[in-house]
Amino acid sequence: MSDTDIQPFSIDIPQDELNDLRDRLAHTRWPDELPDVDWNYGMPLDYAKEVAEYWQHSYDWREYEEELNALPQFTTQIDGQTIHFVHVRSSEPDALPLLIMHGWPSSIVEFHDIIEPLTDPRSHGGDPADAFHIVAPSLPGFGFSTPVQETGWEIPRTTNAFAELMRRLGYERYGAQGGDIGAGVADRLANINPDHVVGLHANLDPSSFIILGDEIPIDTSGLTDTETDHVEDLQQQYQGEGKGYLQLQSTRPLTLAYSLTDSPVGQLTWIVEKFKEWTNPAAELPDDTVDRDQLLTNVSIYWFTRTGASAARFIYESAHSEADWVASSDVPQGHAVFNADPILRRLLDPDQTIQHWSEFKQGGHFPAMEAPELFVKDVREFFRTLR
Repeated sequence: MSDTDIQPFSIDIPQDELNDLRDRLAHTRWPDELPDVDWNYGMPLDYAKEVAEYWQHSYDWREYEEELNALPQFTTQIDGQTIHFVHVRSSEPDALPLLIMHGWPSSIVEFHDIIEPLTDPRSHGGDPADAFHIVAPSLPGFGFSTPVQETGWEIPRTTNAFAELMRRLGYERYGAQGGDIGAGVADRLANINPDHVVGLHANLDPSSFIILGDEIPIDTSGLTDTETDHVEDLQQQYQGEGKGYLQLQSTRPLTLAYSLTDSPVGQLTWIVEKFKEWTNPAAELPDDTVDRDQLLTNVSIYWFTRTGASAARFIYESAHSEADWVASSDVPQGHAVFNADPILRRLLDPDQTIQHWSEFKQGGHFPAMEAPELFVKDVREFFRTLR
């Protein structure tokens, strides 16, 4: 058997792991909490206890493990690293291959509700001509793309690995889609592989201000005073108050890893707090916009695979990478902005040269989970002319 072989994969978490999770949840040492602080200090104690109790007593991992295993999954070795991926081929003969990539703190669970509509539009009220073959990998060090054996796994190396994955699958011409880290990989893939990538589609939201002005320089010289004030407010919200997770993971990931690996409530709150901050603010709680069981399936994958630690290392490696941001390629781009703020286009596309730009009031950082119908519709529309 060659390292380049593609092997079928099925999720099978041992029962001892489920028993251990419930036991740890039952023996959680809870902190105290100041009165009337809401989410300002992080995930509120009462809500954390409620979700943890649901995870312990009501959530059924086996049900969702079975659902995930209904999707064809595989692993292969690329550059010394196990790469896990979902690969669903459409029955439509002219389907376009689409590489779709998640970010942090997400997983392949994010795509649960969109894979069938994208691969089988005929059965979901769509045009069969819009069908895709879907390849949805787990980022190295995330979920079942583990263990990571060495340093250096960040966006450029991941991009090269995913280009090789598509080559091994026999896809010479394909689209790339992603959000968060996945958007960075899609952008770089289009830059290094323009002869194979027909178009890149990225989903954005106001949390993009976490990197705007820091990792990605922005030009505010053409903005009005009111617009400039608005940008400064957003930068304070997302770079000031909302960047603590990034600073910690990009500087001391191992220190954090002990808590994420030893305490399920630590892993739970680390992820769920971001789903509160980054989903649509019209929702009072994260599970008002994302199904609670789907959210807990995402958390459970991090817990059972112990990838809270290696996902944090990915952030560290990216922050310490010597690779520069690549310039935009000539590959057609589509941007879908959820929980839209018009100022994003003024900053990212001031001359309106991006071929496809959509804005939606609904959704947020995880649109495939929050607004799957809108997400699917926009992906179909963007790639329709690129087939």
